[in-house]
Amino acid sequence: MAAHIRRRLRKGATTTAVAAAAVAALAASQAPAAPLTEGSTGGDQQAAGGESGGPEDDAATGNSPYYTDLPPLVTPDRPGSSSNLPAATGSAEAGIPASVLAAYKQAERTVAGTDPACRLPWQLLAAIGKVESGQARGGKVDANGTTPSPILGPALNGQGFALIKDTDGGAYDGDAVHDRAVGPMQFIPSTWATWGQDANGDGRKDPNNIYDAALAAGRYLCAGGRDLAVAADLDRAVLSYNQSTEYLRTVRSWFAYYQRGTHEVPDGSGVLPTSPSTPTPSPTPGGTTSPTPSPSPSKPGGTKPSPGPSKPGGGTSPTPKPTPTPPPKPTPPPADTLGSLENAGTGPLTATAGGTFDERVSVRARNALGAPMAQLPVTFTVTGSTGTLFEGGRKTVTVLSKADGTATAPALKAGEKSGDFTVTATAGTTRPRTLTYAASVTARQADAIVRTDSKALVAAPGEKFADAVTLKATYKGAAAAGVAVTATLVADADKPAENDKGPHFKDADGKPLRTLALATDAEGLLRLPDLFADENPGTYQLVLTTEGGATVVIELTVEAAEETAPPEA
Repeated sequence: MAAHIRRRLRKGATTTAVAAAAVAALAASQAPAAPLTEGSTGGDQQAAGGESGGPEDDAATGNSPYYTDLPPLVTPDRPGSSSNLPAATGSAEAGIPASVLAAYKQAERTVAGTDPACRLPWQLLAAIGKVESGQARGGKVDANGTTPSPILGPALNGQGFALIKDTDGGAYDGDAVHDRAVGPMQFIPSTWATWGQDANGDGRKDPNNIYDAALAAGRYLCAGGRDLAVAADLDRAVLSYNQSTEYLRTVRSWFAYYQRGTHEVPDGSGVLPTSPSTPTPSPTPGGTTSPTPSPSPSKPGGTKPSPGPSKPGGGTSPTPKPTPTPPPKPTPPPADTLGSLENAGTGPLTATAGGTFDERVSVRARNALGAPMAQLPVTFTVTGSTGTLFEGGRKTVTVLSKADGTATAPALKAGEKSGDFTVTATAGTTRPRTLTYAASVTARQADAIVRTDSKALVAAPGEKFADAVTLKATYKGAAAAGVAVTATLVADADKPAENDKGPHFKDADGKPLRTLALATDAEGLLRLPDLFADENPGTYQLVLTTEGGATVVIELTVEAAEETAPPEA
């Protein structure tokens, strides 16, 4: 959020009532895709679950102040409309500066490629960006997406704010005593050190760059295997960003608003919000606290004491001790949590029947921080009816990922049946990640086929051709075994339609056949069945075509034997 807050909300019951009325009116006018979970309607963060993206009892922003302005009660467009409306369409509040909008959408695409199970919507990033920095102060960023000067929150010195001592030597926030929230998405330095990203490819992880900050926010929200299409997971994600129910409701309101329609506006022309939150104060020396506009959220495992029942004659009985609530089950640290499974450069998976695939299926596992994850079991499975197996004759193999996060399956050996199949890579147990690769086996091919001799093939009408026909198929000069060959008897090779007379093969019942499907043997040889002539003399042609397009034409002649004159007496 902006370093200099122009005015604060008025404290007291009036403000609370106004805010509640605004939220109720907003809820009546627009319905978010994923509603608030029951536990998020009041109370503290743990009402929606104890999981957080960062350390327990911590938040990405250090619970810094944020803008509390709510979206207009009139939504920018009707339900189901485009989210790429022209600049002149809808309320000015629906406009998002061009570079800022591009950063949110780029982050959504990047996370979808590495962690599709999270289902991160860019509108959620836009909602958080709105309440944290007013869309980076109305889109005041340079051509690379960097703000002209750092966006800094107040010093988190315990005086009305959380107490967070310096963790970065002032490198990000310019304060070597206490931390401050930094940049368009208001990360505290210690959180940025863990989650910072380089999304614009300039070699730096800059919290003041909207592309870097948006991607970092996206990965942070997806931590712990969250699915943001699930209401409870979305609530946990937002509360892990700032542990405030009011914050959750404000973000939810903008999220619903942006889902109904947005449009791009030029950088620097966005609408700036005006009303910052009043943070819950921290204890001050002397045992007093600064006033608050509403009760502070209670800590996990603790409750506020309430007055006991009145005793006869006045007074009250002692307040009973609250029963402690068991602490929530700790979330695995991000470094030990599988975040995504991605393609590690596997190319097209195609091989000829009986051959070995040149490409090997390879994946890369990343943890919730986006870093490579080593020693993770990855299971590869072949599914399909081509007979393809991994080396060693197995349909399923398990491989441990290496230090760079990659796991590579053994080579694939193609089966004898052509067709398509799939290879699936699976990793993780609590919420498995999967990748599926399409693969295919093509029939064996030949690029040449020739006769092994050159004898003329002649038969008398109604007789069998005396000489057998043998051919050899090759591929790149080597014998082509198991190649499919089609033999067709035609009248004219230029018009290779099956002939209805002339030479023919015979089926098992002795009926004429003029087309046969054959295959070469292990040495690439093909010996044709016997050929027979009918009663129609003439010249005919036999066309043989291989899988792969090689063709040979053989001439067949049907003619009566020459009559010989009887010897003279």
